[in-house]
Amino acid sequence: MQPENTPETNQPQDPNAISIELSEEIAEGEYANLAMIAHSNSEFVIDFIRLMPGLPKAKVKSRIILTPEHAKRLVAALNENIERFEKTNGTIKEQPGEGPLYPMGFGGKIGEA
Repeated sequence: MQPENTPETNQPQDPNAISIELSEEIAEGEYANLAMIAHSNSEFVIDFIRLMPGLPKAKVKSRIILTPEHAKRLVAALNENIERFEKTNGTIKEQPGEGPLYPMGFGGKIGEA
């Protein structure tokens, strides 16, 4: 039996395809410059945070909860995309130093002259 043709494209429809809906609100995205990760024996919790200069409080903008298997697949997908990005755009430079990496001017150690 042949796959059905979709009316929009008249192309065979993949029976394993997933239809993904993206609302306008979600499509706008949220800017985050810090992520904190916690885990239990059954899940990983990633909080994406927006840290603003000069403010003592940061806001969690999104929380994503993943199974350990999905977390591992996410790491693999990120690594693959970083490799592709660096092939096209050059090496991503990491900030030198110890401890958590904060965006420039956001928390962290204060430099001395």
